[in-house]
Amino acid sequence: MKSLKESKLSSSKEGCYCVPYTANPHFWAREEVLEQIGQALSPTNSTNNRQGLQTYALWGMGGVGKTQIAIHYAASSRDQYNTTLWISADNAVQLSQSFRDIAIRLGLVGSKEESEDTTSAMLRVKQWLIGTSHRWLLIFDNADDAEVLRHAWPQDAQGSILLTTRNSQVAFEKVADALQVEPFNDKDGSEILLKLTHLDSKSAINQDLSKTIAHTLGGLPLALSQIGGFINQRKIPLKDFLPLYQRNASKIDARKTGITDYEHSLSTAWEMSLSKLDGNAYLLQGLLAFLDPDRIDEVVLIDGFKNSDSSAPQFEFLSDEMDLLDAEEALLQVALINKNSETGILSVHRLIQAAVMRRLTAEERTVCFDTAINIITWGFPDTWSADVGHQHQSWETSEKCLPHVLHLVKQKEQYHLALVDADVFAQLLLRCCWYLYERECYDTALRLIDEALTNFTNKGTVAFSSAVELRGLIDMDMNFQNKALESFTRTMDIRTKLLDPDDGFIAASLTTLGIVHTELGNLDQAFESHQKAIDIRLRTNSDRIGNSYSNMSSLLLRMGKANQAEEMLKRCPSLQDFNDETFLKTGNPRFSGDMVLLARIRRQQGRLEEALGLASKALGFRQKLLGNRLKVCDSLYQVADLLQQRGSSATALDLLYECISISSSLTEGDGQYARANYKASQIYHEQGKKKESEKHLKNAKEMRRKISHEDTLKEEEESIELYDKLNLWMLW
Repeated sequence: MKSLKESKLSSSKEGCYCVPYTANPHFWAREEVLEQIGQALSPTNSTNNRQGLQTYALWGMGGVGKTQIAIHYAASSRDQYNTTLWISADNAVQLSQSFRDIAIRLGLVGSKEESEDTTSAMLRVKQWLIGTSHRWLLIFDNADDAEVLRHAWPQDAQGSILLTTRNSQVAFEKVADALQVEPFNDKDGSEILLKLTHLDSKSAINQDLSKTIAHTLGGLPLALSQIGGFINQRKIPLKDFLPLYQRNASKIDARKTGITDYEHSLSTAWEMSLSKLDGNAYLLQGLLAFLDPDRIDEVVLIDGFKNSDSSAPQFEFLSDEMDLLDAEEALLQVALINKNSETGILSVHRLIQAAVMRRLTAEERTVCFDTAINIITWGFPDTWSADVGHQHQSWETSEKCLPHVLHLVKQKEQYHLALVDADVFAQLLLRCCWYLYERECYDTALRLIDEALTNFTNKGTVAFSSAVELRGLIDMDMNFQNKALESFTRTMDIRTKLLDPDDGFIAASLTTLGIVHTELGNLDQAFESHQKAIDIRLRTNSDRIGNSYSNMSSLLLRMGKANQAEEMLKRCPSLQDFNDETFLKTGNPRFSGDMVLLARIRRQQGRLEEALGLASKALGFRQKLLGNRLKVCDSLYQVADLLQQRGSSATALDLLYECISISSSLTEGDGQYARANYKASQIYHEQGKKKESEKHLKNAKEMRRKISHEDTLKEEEESIELYDKLNLWMLW
């Protein structure tokens, strides 16, 4: 810290301006904060013309810009105060030295001996503040120690005090009002980064790249300033920075750029706070470095650990909510984490996570990583040790844990983390992928299931076979039927070697083989597989028999046997009442598939109005449960097709446009997009609207060409059958 003697100070007969920093010209987007400080402290504000101290605190993590805001408030409000004084309150020594230098500046000490007595100097300054008629502003910067601040506080004075601190307890204990200073959002962070790098802020490419960088840096002003200077001084193209940063983060974080005179670099901004942690607070901070930084639910930590197989007894405090709260308090006080007072959700800045990761030893990383894996596993049901079907009851919990799985994968890759048990990690990914598959998040599911398959050390287990099967199910929904058949065949081979012929997993494999053969048009093979599955499930009194009946019903319908399909569907134990409400009351997405199937049966039977009613209810159910996903597209098309047959072309077009809009945003939606466009083209052709018809036909053919991976399509007459082949026969 510069001494006041070394600073650029100005004084007058009325007072002095004793601030050891000049305002940073690279200061933006904090106007609202400055305005709030002014409303709370300005002596010219009529609401502040009362006796006593006017106090305000800025609190938040290191590097968030508290000191810079205080400097700018001091500079911008200079004409409102006769005297502005700056106290460096990092510790007792620096605080005493600041008071001594101010006492000298104000002419409150004479002899050399008096100036060396820092305690006397502090008392004289406090007395001056109490007795003066000047309008003064006193700034305590980095006042993280309540005890140090207590001795320096001018309790009976009349003036304005601005406090900056990382310690929220200090902020609310000493002042009338306080504001937590947050990092910038991605938009503001992007704009600031472009200003710092002097790049074209109107370029869409620059905007996208700078927003990505700002998000990676968590919008932290210190990070934006340091990284902006690094990019600018070295003339690094924005597109090249993130790959460079990923390879050299610790080296880049340790470099200061000279844009500001802030004493810390990114690598040291939280060093003091982190170095003081011990016990449960230290363990909690280490664990949080492995979880998604934005949404850490206490329920996940508490229930996750209670139900985990963790072998780390030092984390037992997580199972006690009071011990966890105590650990949180230690981190909250020094702004190493944040906590939403309404939801209780914890968050930690990404750069603090990185700083923690650098401080952890290799052994500590391994223990924290393994503990996090075991905790998060709780959030996903076991779908591989038993044939359990849909687990929609657990979706809410799984949704809370999903971001943490993605972060664990990211941290493992970035820091080359060692696994205590690779199979446990693979099983977590497998559980998570079943949830993603049920929610139709196919892109993410594919990435994680491939990661799981890689991490399994034993390729001959039931768990591994379930991962292979899930890979096939995802491929099947995405209409890669031959790939799916390969996976299902491999799954059956593994299970046949491990399990009894009547085991539930053997029946499950026969079912998936039956489904994929149905999709491929191998109907005799499909029938044989489904019948074998039914026989096993009847012999073992399996509660999964309804699943077999539904799939056999779908096959019979494809064979053109609608009445037999209906009779088979009626055998499902859960559908014995057999009215349309039966399908929906459970909330199970599988039953909406049964309703879709029944609608298609009714259509083949020529009962169009019943079919339309069933298809419409299934659509509503899927929209509510799944959102804008692939199965909703399938239902939108089915209802639109029935409406067209009934003569309601306008409503049908509305649904087709909705289908086109949704499917165009889905990687797996190309077939739905092509078919919906072709159907729209047909309707417009019937209406004599040639231009609209040709437009949609062009869209349909271009997408069919893309799917077929052919530059030119075979010379064949366009038909709805061609576009039906681009989609599953039955999307459950």
